[in-house]
Amino acid sequence: MFAPFSKAYYLGRLYVEPYDGEQAAIHQEHHEQVNELLYATGEGVERLDLPLVMKVGRTHLSVTGDETVPERTLAVPGDVLDAAGVENPPTLREVLLAKGDVAERILGLQDAAV
Repeated sequence: MFAPFSKAYYLGRLYVEPYDGEQAAIHQEHHEQVNELLYATGEGVERLDLPLVMKVGRTHLSVTGDETVPERTLAVPGDVLDAAGVENPPTLREVLLAKGDVAERILGLQDAAV
């Protein structure tokens, strides 16, 4: 689903569509797989529900898992779609997935802003 792109990101193509949820989401199983690849250290029991950080357009999103979201789809609340500059959804878009250290930094900045 994602391929190496830079020191900070992986690149993927997902369908981006409007979503009624409060936070952006991808299919639950994919969310867990990506969590395992990005965050797991291989030591002991590890969480697979940490938020992912994806960049769509000019906006970074904290992304959770949701069983109701179709595979290969990033579901985004409508107001966030507008802020990201996504026009005419659903649409196939390039999406950047932040690597673990970058995601931690971005999530930390978002928490500090609240």
